[in-house]
Amino acid sequence: MDKKNIDWENLGFDYVATSKRYVANFRDGKWDEGILTEDSNITLNECAGVFQYAQTVFEGLKAYTTENGHIVAFRPDLNGQRMTDSAKRLEMPVFPVERFVEAVVETIRANAAYVPPFGSGATLYVRPYMFGTNPVIGVKPADEYQFRVFTTPVGPYFKGGAKPLTLCVSDFDRAAPHGTGHIKAGLNYAMSLHAIMTAHANGFDENMYLDSATRTKVEETGGANFIFITKDNTVVTPQSDTILPSITRRSLLYVAEHYLGLKVEERTVYFDEVKDFAECGLCGTAAVISPVGKIVDHGKEICFPSGVEKMGPTIQKLYDTLTGIQMGHIEAPEGWIKVIE
Repeated sequence: MDKKNIDWENLGFDYVATSKRYVANFRDGKWDEGILTEDSNITLNECAGVFQYAQTVFEGLKAYTTENGHIVAFRPDLNGQRMTDSAKRLEMPVFPVERFVEAVVETIRANAAYVPPFGSGATLYVRPYMFGTNPVIGVKPADEYQFRVFTTPVGPYFKGGAKPLTLCVSDFDRAAPHGTGHIKAGLNYAMSLHAIMTAHANGFDENMYLDSATRTKVEETGGANFIFITKDNTVVTPQSDTILPSITRRSLLYVAEHYLGLKVEERTVYFDEVKDFAECGLCGTAAVISPVGKIVDHGKEICFPSGVEKMGPTIQKLYDTLTGIQMGHIEAPEGWIKVIE
């Protein structure tokens, strides 16, 4: 298939409409067969559950062209499982993982002309999401839902390479114990917007959130998990019931242990020990790993000896290995790469 006439090298991380999107509806206790449509608009009642009580969950993953010319997606089954967990927490119907993967594959294939060519630095971002559609005025779950998948070509999250970020310790709480911090719900991101805009206004790139119960433990940022590297080259990531389980983080930990032979620890990370780490990074779908050079705690600076000017050496190896797996340079573990065509 011929590619669209797009300036791939200069794409931003913004929405660009593509030809097709997938739509399935849940009514009378079951999902319909689902269709691909060219209509990018959604018409809903003014009292739809999504508007009144924020019943909406979403996922994010990428499709890209590998070195050998295949269009592939990275571990979409894990996104499907995470959406299942999110839906259950918000009393929404589960869209089966198998159907989730089929819908993602079908949508990517229908938009193959928008998948950026290998070497362009761009990818096709895939956004599956689900929301309550029928009128709901009492506080209760909706009875009807819509599941959709759209795609949009995006450029690198960081133009010109990933420069180390400066973070601030936030005065806001990201998630409460026994709350919804472990699921990918729209409401979690809505409440983070004021905190991130406050951070930006004060000259910081992102927030570091601490646990809301004791404010002594590292959680995550508004949209990424932390990875730390100790001075003896151990990879450490915070473990908490209120952290969103990142698929990128899970993959990086596997890469660290099984490809790079590094020791890996998932454990409680206390803020007091952050100053002792050699490297720090944020991991997620958009940028894979973003290096962190400095964290500021109400005027007190923590600078990481490896990563102030550029990615630290271990985080660079993790980044190179995982992106090498995604792009086909390095053999992937079984089941990680879903070939679209």
